[in-house]
Amino acid sequence: MKYCPNCNAEVDDNFEICWNCNYDFENNEIVKFEDNTVAKKDIRCLRCDVQMSYSGNYDFHEGTDFGFFGNFFELFTNRESFDIYVCNKCGKVEFFIPESKIN
Repeated sequence: MKYCPNCNAEVDDNFEICWNCNYDFENNEIVKFEDNTVAKKDIRCLRCDVQMSYSGNYDFHEGTDFGFFGNFFELFTNRESFDIYVCNKCGKVEFFIPESKIN
């Protein structure tokens, strides 16, 4: 075990970044991670009229896996990607095509 020089948290020797404050032991700096939950659009729930939370971009796969021929049949499957927004009040979920695919 080692101790983080930034927050004094006990960190396993296998970790390169502190679990508590994101201190990078190799580069001696605090790492800033991008927050993917920031809403890309101002989407309001049609039921509750509250701001919906951006849940992320999800890839969906439509089709079956046929065992030995699974990789071959992957050519015939349909894949779609959607931005998903969730209402934290009523649980409503809305799917949107990413802006990069609209144009």
